[in-house]
Amino acid sequence: MELDLEGKHANRAYALLVSLVTPRPIAWVTTLNENGKVNAAPFSFFNALGASPPIIGFAPGNRDDGTPKDTAINIRRDHEFVVNLVDEELAEAMNRTSATLPYGVGELEGAGLSATPSSSVKPPRIAQSPAALECAEWGTLEIGDNRLIIGLVKRVYVRDELFDPEKLRIRSERFHVIGRMASPNWYCRTRDRFEMVRPE
Repeated sequence: MELDLEGKHANRAYALLVSLVTPRPIAWVTTLNENGKVNAAPFSFFNALGASPPIIGFAPGNRDDGTPKDTAINIRRDHEFVVNLVDEELAEAMNRTSATLPYGVGELEGAGLSATPSSSVKPPRIAQSPAALECAEWGTLEIGDNRLIIGLVKRVYVRDELFDPEKLRIRSERFHVIGRMASPNWYCRTRDRFEMVRPE
């Protein structure tokens, strides 16, 4: 089956891509509005893009009426944000923060979460998150109705038990993040892993 996303099947692009490009990590992004109130929202169009310099990218879509979401508005103004990662324990709380709320209404309190200060950017991180990436906006690309925000990662926070201080590595066997699968409501766990050593 061949599907033409430039023509006949263009209106199915979202449904097809989110079902095929899986699993996708979740960027649970915290920003500050103009009054200093914390906004928290999850996005699954997200990934690491490079290491030198360390950059990540995520794509917050627009609201149904075509206006930017709060996260994009806040980053456009302040150029800073935090990507909080989501483990199995936080899945339900993350899902609660995906509800569409009026601008300026905080999501953390309603999900039983709290904010804690970041060390290099103004937006706080989510205290309960197992890991967080403090980012400065490197730039934003607007391609059609898409907005790709590229963040330069300035600091990484990781829960102590997830980090091996001797090897300076994440203890992957303890880091149980979730991933986004097909639309509308599917997710996955990342406990089922296998190893393949790269050939020389």
